[in-house]
Amino acid sequence: MDRTLTKQQVIEMYGTKPGDTGSPEVQIALLTLRIEHLNYDHLQKHHKDFSSNKGLQMMVGKRKSLLAYLKNTDIERYRALIEKLGLRK
Repeated sequence: MDRTLTKQQVIEMYGTKPGDTGSPEVQIALLTLRIEHLNYDHLQKHHKDFSSNKGLQMMVGKRKSLLAYLKNTDIERYRALIEKLGLRK
């Protein structure tokens, strides 16, 4: 995922309808954007920021549970999202 995207652009890209912020795809995409920002931008400079590291771990756990939910409910949407975000190899 491109880290220069804004929140509104991510909602437009992954939403099923305009203004859709509750679907699992949008939530996972927004979490991925925040995770990449923390992981690559913030924690590289501030590697001793343990509270941000804990927040990062909590976001990764939340994304993992949302991915598990999506995988159990609709495997095709899950596979499409994984490929679009580039999460798995």
